[in-house]
Amino acid sequence: MKIRFFLSFLIVITTTLSGQEVQSPSQFLGYELGSQFSRHADVVNYFEHVAENSDLVNYQQYGLTNERRPLTYAIISSEENIRDVESIKKKHFASAGLTDANETSEKAIVWLSYNVHGNEASSTEAAMKTLYELVTGKRELLENTVVIIDPCVNPDGRDRYANWYNQVKATPFNTSQFSAEHDEPWPGGRPNHYLFDLNRDWAWATQVETRQRLKIYNQWMPHIHVDFHEQDINDPYYFAPAAEPFHEIITDFQRDFQTRIGKNHAKYFDDNGWLYFTGEQFDLLYPSYGDTYPTYMGAIGMTYEQAGHGRAGLGVQTNEGYILTLKDRIEHHFTTGISTVEMASENATELVSEFTDFFSGSDSEFKTYAMNGEKDKIDALTDLLDRHEIKYSFANSGTIKGYSYQDSKSGNLESSKETLLVSGN
Repeated sequence: MKIRFFLSFLIVITTTLSGQEVQSPSQFLGYELGSQFSRHADVVNYFEHVAENSDLVNYQQYGLTNERRPLTYAIISSEENIRDVESIKKKHFASAGLTDANETSEKAIVWLSYNVHGNEASSTEAAMKTLYELVTGKRELLENTVVIIDPCVNPDGRDRYANWYNQVKATPFNTSQFSAEHDEPWPGGRPNHYLFDLNRDWAWATQVETRQRLKIYNQWMPHIHVDFHEQDINDPYYFAPAAEPFHEIITDFQRDFQTRIGKNHAKYFDDNGWLYFTGEQFDLLYPSYGDTYPTYMGAIGMTYEQAGHGRAGLGVQTNEGYILTLKDRIEHHFTTGISTVEMASENATELVSEFTDFFSGSDSEFKTYAMNGEKDKIDALTDLLDRHEIKYSFANSGTIKGYSYQDSKSGNLESSKETLLVSGN
């Protein structure tokens, strides 16, 4: 009997210690999450801590900002999937017809991007909580799902905002909209080092953050991509479905599935009495946003917008008289993040199948685009295509028949060895 008791005691102690290896964000940081803004270095340290103490996380650096802050991403999935991650990627590309291999994927891939605008700072805090919940309380969602978290797309902008706020805030924080801590000076934390809006750069790839991120994005091509944002302090939470207009390349499935995700979010928001809206703004047309670019690459691309922005700080009184806190903002972004992963896990087979259909090319009206132009402009275009790993070729001398965009009707194009050809596939 004593031996049995001793063995039981050892099992309980071992289990308890194992569960304590991965600390929560608050335990690791030494302050309650949402009670202050974390510096980017602290966020990196926390992600490294989780990766070092969990077999469910692979954390890597994919580049550096202009101010030499690391750009990072975490791959989160089951232990088996993490061990087999390269095979999962190969099967994912093969099942979509993007490689010649004859393999089939069964895993949903979700990419969550946080803090592309540096002063929309609640999302990076939420990224830490989301990571912790996935590896502790929501492990079952990872059996058939790979989650990629970029905790901070714009570290230079985020630290510009966080450092300023930590310097000027009152203790306790002042909730008046007219106090100094709610009046961020120019240029603010929204843009990157060169004051460029990174949420306008996905397609044009002018900034180092974008160029380095695209190399990793193209290695994964996720089924779902979410860009976490913040808007005015008086707005309710926004999530999909997006507003009209929708670009013609967006499929019926992409439109329908984002609505289904929105309904799943609404279930949790309704249970908590949180306000939200959908479909009134944030369209899916301009190709260089963090929701539209992934959509044109076959994903369910979405923007989530939490009230706050640079004016909110740790807490601010809204026009309706209630106090909007950083803790509230974190909880809302955390909820939609987990809800997104939940929907991916529950519908993994459908996501894989529809992703394959997106790249079948059967509905493409035009198979190839042919372009003549001045050499410097053709060179600039091929440089851009190279950044996106889009294949192209050049024609021979002759006549190409097709639709003329210049004349808006069928016509001919006299081609040469400098005529650029880009496949519609």
